[in-house]
Amino acid sequence: MPLTPNAEKIRRWREERHWSQEHLAAVAGIGVRTVQRIENGETASNETLMALAAAFSVDIAALTDDAAIKAEAHVKAKTDKKLADLRLAFAINLASYIFGLLVFAGISFGDGSGGRTMMWPTIWWTIVIVGFGLVVAIVEWVAQQNHEQGARAPER
Repeated sequence: MPLTPNAEKIRRWREERHWSQEHLAAVAGIGVRTVQRIENGETASNETLMALAAAFSVDIAALTDDAAIKAEAHVKAKTDKKLADLRLAFAINLASYIFGLLVFAGISFGDGSGGRTMMWPTIWWTIVIVGFGLVVAIVEWVAQQNHEQGARAPER
């Protein structure tokens, strides 16, 4: 089964040891073209990865992309996107609220009632926007707490 090695990690380890691709290929017992393909991010067979792991004196798992780290990064990216979408939705609603208040003020003061015509819709709309703001603040706080908890979690 072909595996996807971490190309940047392999290249970095090779360069830290001041090895050329040819030297790594000779030490690992694989072809130079195979080393080039791996460093370009292509898949590699299990045998090739075992040979590279032996050449670097590491476990084969150290050469491959960690699925848990990738999954965690994917979840974080999705969470960040959802938070950004929530912030945008609040900003749009807040802008609509401000525009609506201007319209309500124009209606209230334009009809000669002394500003009381649109008082109740303004009160209810204010309650709704404050509630939405509280939801956004709570979601942001929970996300920050989860992030801090994840940063403090011990390594396994």
